[in-house]
Amino acid sequence: MSLLNKNRSSYARMREYASAEDFCQIFNAEMTSLYCLALALTVDEAQAEQCLVTGLEDCISGNAVFKEWARSWSKRVVIKNAIQLVSPVAGANAYASQDCAQVQPGSGPALVLATLGPLQPFDRFVFVMSVLEGYSDHECSALLACTIGEVGKARVRALQAVGKRPSAIARELSPAPFIPEARTA
Repeated sequence: MSLLNKNRSSYARMREYASAEDFCQIFNAEMTSLYCLALALTVDEAQAEQCLVTGLEDCISGNAVFKEWARSWSKRVVIKNAIQLVSPVAGANAYASQDCAQVQPGSGPALVLATLGPLQPFDRFVFVMSVLEGYSDHECSALLACTIGEVGKARVRALQAVGKRPSAIARELSPAPFIPEARTA
């Protein structure tokens, strides 16, 4: 197969759009991770469920997306729905309710709520999007309608706050200390 035909074949495959069935399969297969993402952003179980349902509806009836992008698009739609529900604003001094801060760390949703619940909404969104999901500062600023500088400051605040939390998430996210290997002579 020539290089030209190989490139045409790759291009033709990339031009295939994700169908409603493709999105249903993605949401079914990744329900737990998408729910955890929505819960980490909203710190509210009802809103997290709403993000998922609305996200699936948006994916099915929204813009056409290449099949190769369907998984990342599903996450992005859940994030955008969470942003619409919570409306995190840079510089806002809104703290999470005391209920979130008093949840005892355990596993799953309780661990997410105990660790991320006390963060200011904007800081929490930046933390989840940039640290956990790997979005660039530019992507975060575009989705959150803020400056790149505000994203950087929020990430630092969130990392400091999460690092102080005595939970399994904080321990998992903390880098392992560097211990030089002993040399044998």
